[in-house]
Amino acid sequence: MSETSTVSGNALAGNLLEGVDVIGSFVRVCSVDDLPTVGALQVEIAGEPVAIVRDSAGQIHAIDDTCSHANVSLSEGDVEDGEIECWLHGSRFDLRSGNPTGLPATAPIAVYPVKIDGDDVFVSVTKES
Repeated sequence: MSETSTVSGNALAGNLLEGVDVIGSFVRVCSVDDLPTVGALQVEIAGEPVAIVRDSAGQIHAIDDTCSHANVSLSEGDVEDGEIECWLHGSRFDLRSGNPTGLPATAPIAVYPVKIDGDDVFVSVTKES
């Protein structure tokens, strides 16, 4: 079962709300300690599910949490070798580019920029891909 954090859509639009940590266009979504050693945590940004993923090299990524093939949560899948695997049909996605690396998915998923500030994980509201 995945945990969910919520960040207000108004904060993402640039209107600072009380209690929301924002650095430029980056919004705090969780702490590094909230993440599994290798795996994913689902957060919600402006009503959209985003997977915050720590890979086996310790790098933290933010991707769209919805598989482009089957409309299910990617944060419930396995993380290995810089990829996340959809638990339902086995589609795999590169955590850096969002490109599918294994069928049946053929469409990429969105990738979001990440900043680490101390123990806090911040995600930008703009998509990289």
